[in-house]
Amino acid sequence: MMNPIYKALLDGVKKYGSTENDIVTSCMRGTTPESFYENVVVAPWWEPDGFGWKGDFLTGDDQASIKVWNIPFGNTGITFIKTGIGAPVHMDVILALGLTKCKRIVFVGSVGALDENIGIGDLMIPQVSICGTGANRYLTDKGIADQHCFGDKCYPDSELNALLFQKTEKICNENAIRYHRATVFSIDTVFAQFAHIDEILALGVDCIEMETAAAFTAAKIACLPICALFSVSDNTMKNKSLISGRNQEEREYRHFVRREIFPKIIREVFEIKD
Repeated sequence: MMNPIYKALLDGVKKYGSTENDIVTSCMRGTTPESFYENVVVAPWWEPDGFGWKGDFLTGDDQASIKVWNIPFGNTGITFIKTGIGAPVHMDVILALGLTKCKRIVFVGSVGALDENIGIGDLMIPQVSICGTGANRYLTDKGIADQHCFGDKCYPDSELNALLFQKTEKICNENAIRYHRATVFSIDTVFAQFAHIDEILALGVDCIEMETAAAFTAAKIACLPICALFSVSDNTMKNKSLISGRNQEEREYRHFVRREIFPKIIREVFEIKD
């Protein structure tokens, strides 16, 4: 049964002359609802070559803001979507995926740590995301003026997230990689966040990023299981922010984790064989 909020959002698009096919093709150029594998990776900034993966570039335009690849494997495949940074575009992609063959989503990307015990390159698995983004206001079938979503707790799919943690724990222990469960704060800005770090810390969060609150909520509305796996890109508490402070060794370690560890975890979660 379709979620009533999702139905209201779809009906709103159709009211002005568009079809479900139009929604998918306009959001992700070069695709149709049938283009997608059941296993989907979404990433704000990363591309599949960062995992050593090659596939068919469905978008066909390297200047497109949203890019889609199909990566074939022996027994199945992965659709990899580079959404662009920020909750609004990420949310639109996930809502559109509800009209495709997608059955499960692993969201991958970068997160900023807010705990001195977390290192650059560590893996983080969000258990909950605290909403600090405006995009969530629109994920409703009621009036948007009444939606005061700041501070709302948004959750990944419990079953898929438990599987992700199990696979991450196994692979990280085998490779001596540090990993953490995380409470995340989702924010709309990099520049303006630093003036509000004390207030954000008071919410009891471990790290900060820009998409999970909207991603988790949109996926729930679209009835798509979702989980998230992050690499720590910076740590404000150590004066190693996105703006400055990180050394070359930390950057190289983080790139190693992304290229070598992320693909192993994702393939095990999706039960992909050679």
